[in-house]
Amino acid sequence: MANILVIDDERAIRNVLKDILSNEGYKTDEAADGEEGLKKFLAGSFDVVLCDIKMPKMDGLEFLMKASESNPDTPIIMISGHGNIETAVEAVKKGAFDYIAKPPDLNRLLITIRNAMDKTVLVKETKTLKRKVSKVQEIIGESEAILKIKETIEKVAPTDARVLVTGENGSGKELVARWLHEKSNRSAGQLVEVNCAAIPGELIESELFGHEKGSFTSAIKQRIGKFEQASGGTLFLDEIGDMSLSAQAKVLRALQEGRITRVGGDKEIAVDVRIVAATNKDLLKEVEEKNFRLDLYHRIGVILIHVPSLNDRKDDIPLLVDKFLKDIADEYGQPVKAIDKKALEALKKHNWTGNIRELRNVVERLIILSGKTITDTDVSAYVMPD
Repeated sequence: MANILVIDDERAIRNVLKDILSNEGYKTDEAADGEEGLKKFLAGSFDVVLCDIKMPKMDGLEFLMKASESNPDTPIIMISGHGNIETAVEAVKKGAFDYIAKPPDLNRLLITIRNAMDKTVLVKETKTLKRKVSKVQEIIGESEAILKIKETIEKVAPTDARVLVTGENGSGKELVARWLHEKSNRSAGQLVEVNCAAIPGELIESELFGHEKGSFTSAIKQRIGKFEQASGGTLFLDEIGDMSLSAQAKVLRALQEGRITRVGGDKEIAVDVRIVAATNKDLLKEVEEKNFRLDLYHRIGVILIHVPSLNDRKDDIPLLVDKFLKDIADEYGQPVKAIDKKALEALKKHNWTGNIRELRNVVERLIILSGKTITDTDVSAYVMPD
């Protein structure tokens, strides 16, 4: 149910608006002047505000400016029986959603409120989408290994040095790559990701270097590869240990010469790409077994960053849990759920084979299935069942 604040110094007007809004299913609160209205606005949570302009103590335009400074996303509809075009224009310039003259036309009032609420929903959805799409998550942790990783990123990111990130699945290798790009001089360019393990061997070359029309059966049009897409930015080669030897040879050449050739083409194309690679494999062991080229290993491994498993940094679990509790509550639009110390200790004792990814899934499960506070009993029941 939407919550609407009505601010007007005339009790009769407040009562009429309150009755109309209640009949339409809205919850209402009221204030007799701008000063009282501002206190309620700052202390509460309102979807829309209806505010008179001429009032004692604090007029509507002063309320509008102060309320907009505090929460610019809440639509404020100005209502006045003393208004004119100049007043309406001034109100809108100062941030009002709309202006309605007294006595208000009922249909226009209700339509304006619905439009204002639609705007509120769109603003919330846009903010959520922006957080999901553009925000680079923090690297959470105060363990010695994590502090060393953060320090290395600060030193290495501004250079064009190639970086090889190693670690178990789910440990956060992709996040390290994102921060290397974010803090680099190439951050205005694209970070292009390629999961080498997810692309069939016969298609990896086309994915990386592109292809010309007709170069193979399904090549019905020209395709731009990831190297060209990432030119001026960063190319993140995830699970590079799963790349075919044929593709490895072409990647090595591209790194040596700064040029690529599309599959089925003969034209050399210059590319300016910084490579960040990641793997959960021991590449030197893969070299011994003839599955990975030693010269490519040395090319991509100028800087080596190892991301520890969660089992090797269990003191960071409370910090990670706190972050996930807040993030997931934000996604669900719910209050942040509390967790007691015994539950945190129980989580620290768990064997985290899935690392950070598994921990986040577990926290989400606990939020859904537990009561107001997550307890060690919840952990036993939903994380480590018998």
